Amino acid sequence: MHALTPEQYARLRRLAQAWTRAHLRDAKASLSFNPRLAADALCFQRYDDSVLGEQLVGALVTPVSLWLVMVSADEPDSPQEAGARHQLRLPSGDYSLETVLLGEEEWCRRLVLLEDLSDIANRQAASRLAQQLMQRVMVADEGGEGGA
Repeated sequence: MHALTPEQYARLRRLAQAWTRAHLRDAKASLSFNPRLAADALCFQRYDDSVLGEQLVGALVTPVSLWLVMVSADEPDSPQEAGARHQLRLPSGDYSLETVLLGEEEWCRRLVLLEDLSDIANRQAASRLAQQLMQRVMVADEGGEGGA
């Protein structure tokens, strides 16, 4: 696995900052708002999408939710149309991502995995949750169907 470039890390920081600018005010009015958390792009890794080419896939933790996120590994030319769908095929399965705009310049494809993070104790716990998420989605399910 190749490490992300400094430019890609800067892009992910801008993504989290864009979420904050676009959504923090409204998020504070939510019953599930967690003041101990901040928007943070975590656990991103390179992924070669068969349709879109090289992407970055990871988790965006916010004070209200946890998203599975995909952005282009390179700077996008212009925002995509909000609401557009893309099927992301990961080792653990297929995920339907929706394009969301985060201001005028930043956007991502996302799937909201958890809509309430009010019980997360701190940013370190949110980081551990993001790590667990990415471990699960980036590895094939070896258990198969069936079970106990």
